[in-house]
Amino acid sequence: MSKLAEQEILCTVYRSSREKDIYVFVNRSEGISRVPQELLDMLGTTSEVMTLKLGPTRRLARANAGEVLAAIAEKGYYLQLPPDKQVTRFTQGE
Repeated sequence: MSKLAEQEILCTVYRSSREKDIYVFVNRSEGISRVPQELLDMLGTTSEVMTLKLGPTRRLARANAGEVLAAIAEKGYYLQLPPDKQVTRFTQGE
């Protein structure tokens, strides 16, 4: 895990207007600037749901905080899909 993934950050969570129960977690200071345009197009309009302090030990409902932090550090975002969604549709090109 990178050093950035071990630190606490302010994380903003956005909801997709087009796809039910799909959320994008980003570093508050970067916003959605590092989220690929193709993914944003698939999600439709995104709306801010919440901002939270996210550290590696924080409990999240559907994700491991360490994995979320690592993805944000590496790619600039973490995509949370509902358990029944096909992952390949949203991870093409990665």
